[in-house]
This record gives sequence, structure tokens and C-alpha cells, in this order.
Amino acid sequence: MNFKIAHDARPQVTTLLMATALSVLLWFLPYAELLTYPFRIFVTFIHEGGHALASLLTGGSVHSLTVSLDGSGEVYSANGGLLSRMFVSSAGYLGAMAFGALLLWLVRVKVKAAAVLVGSGALILLLTVFFGFLAPVWHMSLPGLFTLVAGVALPLGLFAAARYLKRPAAAFLVSFLAAQCVLNALFDLKAVLFMSALTDAQTDAANMAAATGVPALIWTVFWIVIAFVILSLVLRAYVAGRDRPTQPDLPFEDSPLEV
Repeated sequence: MNFKIAHDARPQVTTLLMATALSVLLWFLPYAELLTYPFRIFVTFIHEGGHALASLLTGGSVHSLTVSLDGSGEVYSANGGLLSRMFVSSAGYLGAMAFGALLLWLVRVKVKAAAVLVGSGALILLLTVFFGFLAPVWHMSLPGLFTLVAGVALPLGLFAAARYLKRPAAAFLVSFLAAQCVLNALFDLKAVLFMSALTDAQTDAANMAAATGVPALIWTVFWIVIAFVILSLVLRAYVAGRDRPTQPDLPFEDSPLEV
């Protein structure tokens, strides 16, 4: 993908590159997973929330949303017909990718980083309250303890970051969250690709295969293509020039040109 980076987009691009580089670096450092663990749980909430919201949008009902200590997650839902099941199965990885793309777009336009952090925290809290607590109680099952703890702790952390971080640090955190959503979605899809080719593991792609008769490998490749389309579109919008600079409080803002 070839992009011409507009002058006023360079601070945002620099911020994103630094956040992405840090994300990749932390994956290769010993014990760094302890630092990235809250972000992994954040992405899992977004992934499972995508399944849950897709179920509601297609006329289904959500019985529970569970996030586990190991970073995995599950959504139990009663869905409608074939199209509903296809939409729900696709909404996890693509939902995480789309959410990361949304964060990138919000960084690029005139939306305060603190507001994005508050909005992200509110989303996790709503998913926890409605799907992690009320839905299982309504269907007479026990909510997941870790789901409730993480679903409250993450929003509190994001609210605190919005309140106490300086603007450049808050903007960097939003870019880091976006990078985590995008990279985790891509790496998870890569893992599903290998599992679909070599094993009969129960995955979202396997659910699609069971519903449609189309092999899981084909669905995984399809999702990867869609993910890269989403990423390509948002990056093109991200580097495009604008009439006036946005997000003037980024940590790598260019110095004004003297004339």
C-alpha cells in the first residue's frame, strides 16, 4: 500500500508508528506480556462484544459474555437463520479490526483523546453490565467473576487515564489501543488460519463452516482480506491532508514553519 503522507498528518502518523513499534517490541521482550495483559483483555472484550452486538442486530438474544483469565472469551447467544449466524461469527475479529480503525480515525479528526478513552471505557462497562452480568442472571446462570472484575477495572483505568494523563500521553494511549486492536486481530486471524488448515479446533471459522458447509480455511482467508481492506481504507484517510491540523496536542507535533 503506497500512501502520500500529508504534512499535517505527520504528527499522527509518527504517533501511530511509535505505538505500533512499542506493541511489537513488547511481544518479544521477556515477561512483557504482563504489561500488555490489560490491553489483551481489552481487545477480548471488543471481540466478544462484536459477537454480542451482531447477535442483537440480527434479532438474536445474548445469554452471556465471558472473558477468561487467559485472554480467551465466549459469547452464548440464540441466533436466527443462516445470515444471522454468519454475521455473528464474522463480527469478532472484524469487529476488533473495525474498532481499532475507528480509534485511528478519531485520533485523526478533531476528537479529544480523553473523550475517546472515556468512550472506550464506557463501552467496556456497558458490555460487562448488560452481557456479562444482567444477561446471564436473566437466563439463570452465574456471571463470570473475572469478567466482572476486568469489566470494571478496565473502565476505571481508562477513566483515570482520561482524567490524569496529559494530552500528549492520552493521545499516545489511544494510538496504542488502536494498534493493539488491529495487530491482535491480524495475529489472531493468522493463528485461526493455521488452525483451520491443520486442525479441527473450534473457532469462529469452524462455526462458519458448520453453518454454511464452506471450509473454515476459506472463511479465514475471506476475513483476512476484509481486515486488510478495512486497514487500507482507514490508513488512506489517516494520512490524507485536511484544511487545518487536528489533534494539535500529539506528542510528536511538527513545529510551525516560519515564513
